[in-house]
Amino acid sequence: MTRILIAEDEERITSFLERGLRANGFTTTVVRTGPDAVALARDGQFDLVILDLGLPGLDGQEALRQIRARGERLPILILTARDGVEDTVAGLDGGADDYVTKPFRFEELLARIRARLREDTTTESTVLSAGAVTLDLRTRRAQVDGRSVELTAREFALAETLLRHAGQVLSREQLLSHVWGYDFAPESNVVDVYIRYLRRKLGAGVIETVRGMGYRLRDD
Repeated sequence: MTRILIAEDEERITSFLERGLRANGFTTTVVRTGPDAVALARDGQFDLVILDLGLPGLDGQEALRQIRARGERLPILILTARDGVEDTVAGLDGGADDYVTKPFRFEELLARIRARLREDTTTESTVLSAGAVTLDLRTRRAQVDGRSVELTAREFALAETLLRHAGQVLSREQLLSHVWGYDFAPESNVVDVYIRYLRRKLGAGVIETVRGMGYRLRDD
């Protein structure tokens, strides 16, 4: 089981990250201060750290410096609202493996986490397939029975989420958080609207509605 340490003091974001990461098979631990992040971020205990720069008690940049000075080599992904070039350069020069700014889409964050984790393991395929549907994540192209289909960026993100969980039922809330990020309105019908768009392009029978639960992409 892949273990991820989340060093973030904003409750809404930590809750969003924990739900999304656990739904994708990760084990999570949350700390809310810089000193706690330094104390827990150790090789052998965690496989990756998500580190906010605005932590109380100890700034994230200094926490990063102390972790690296101690010799820990586990991947560290900075997640912050600081989007200036100087902040990005300082984070990467300080030993971070990646840098993601808020607000963010969960699917992008998940892709970056997977990229960091697989650097020392086998390479993950860039092509997703289920039934007649194929997505090329590198070229951002979609095909149905070998026929190219044009998808918007949001349609592609929704299709990618469904393919990564082919055969599983995903609730509207799960789809909202994965595709639209943590700043979504739970009462929104945007998921239903985009499911209709995808059905028109991928085929009416490709995505099933599971009444009272959500949607499932058929994998047969």
